[in-house]
Amino acid sequence: MHAVVVGGGIVGLASAYELAGRGVDVTLCERGSLGGESTQRSAGGIRTQFSTPVNVDLTLRSLSVWDEFEERFGVDIGRRRNGYLFLARDDETADDFRENVAMQNERGGESYFLDPAEAAEHCPGLREEAFVAATYSPLDSFADPNLASQGYAQALPDRGVDVRTKTRVTDVLVEDGRVAGVETDSGTVEADYVVNAAGAWAGELAAMAGVDLPIVPRRRQAMVAAPESPVPEDVPLVVDLDSEVYFRPEREGAAIAGGHFGGADPAQDPDGYDGDADLDWAVDCLERLAGWTDYFGLDAGMKRGWAGLYAVTPDHHAILEETVPGFVVAAGSSGHGFQHAPATGKIVADLVVDGETDRVDIDPLRSDRFEGEVRDERNVV
Repeated sequence: MHAVVVGGGIVGLASAYELAGRGVDVTLCERGSLGGESTQRSAGGIRTQFSTPVNVDLTLRSLSVWDEFEERFGVDIGRRRNGYLFLARDDETADDFRENVAMQNERGGESYFLDPAEAAEHCPGLREEAFVAATYSPLDSFADPNLASQGYAQALPDRGVDVRTKTRVTDVLVEDGRVAGVETDSGTVEADYVVNAAGAWAGELAAMAGVDLPIVPRRRQAMVAAPESPVPEDVPLVVDLDSEVYFRPEREGAAIAGGHFGGADPAQDPDGYDGDADLDWAVDCLERLAGWTDYFGLDAGMKRGWAGLYAVTPDHHAILEETVPGFVVAAGSSGHGFQHAPATGKIVADLVVDGETDRVDIDPLRSDRFEGEVRDERNVV
């Protein structure tokens, strides 16, 4: 059996690794360099604190790989188990938090509902009077996405994966209603399965196979900030959910900060978007942070900033399925792709080899869900 994986980000790398581990001959096609697009622009979060069971399950099924990553791949990904701290400004959000914590713990997580004073114990620079409640999980962490991509990429040759970088897929071959391979700018690759792990290009790739998927590239920004006072390295990744801004400690007192502040959110051309952070966005981000933490103030600034693309679906959940015969989709994670990549790769291998999976109930991730009511993932920034 031969599978072509399209996309060399963390999801594509994990899928290729797991497919090859199940005895599948794998060719990976990446238009640029491995991990060179959205993965390298990720903040590297790994969290169980989602608002829907399927997203919690995907993280929990990924944790064993993240826990053993250095032992398995020989790469230290700089993972820091500081936890995540979610903050609520209003009672409605606090009520959601209570429900989320109960659900997360039922799924096997370890989450706690906190009052503002308890939240400040995890983040000493927090101005607790701005909030009514919080949640915290010690299972949550963050890591270096570039190093994680490196670990997977280095392991592929030993598993016999044919890695083709700078290889753009220009068409998906369909014969008698079944996907039969891809056309690339360097030739045809026949295959029994094609895996769409193309991230921001996933909608375009699906269209080549005659499939219409609601996956839209949307621009998100982040920066390395220079706070007014150093951020302790043991502070969690802190999310002010109601004002859509977050920060986490970086090295030597710096912080990574980001968020999407509403307003216009147009679709982007993944081949031509602005990869630099906007100055007015950076000022807004720092002002928001200064309103509720002692770390940021008038003297805070941006060391460097960047923008990347989320592959976004209408409900902020991935599409994970065999959409048409021979065409497996693992895309549209809406910013959750990095942390869910280990579980996603295993599920992709299950779908190709076994035709099904029992690792996670992926029914909520099938594309036909958009024909009815969907449940949004609310814990997004």
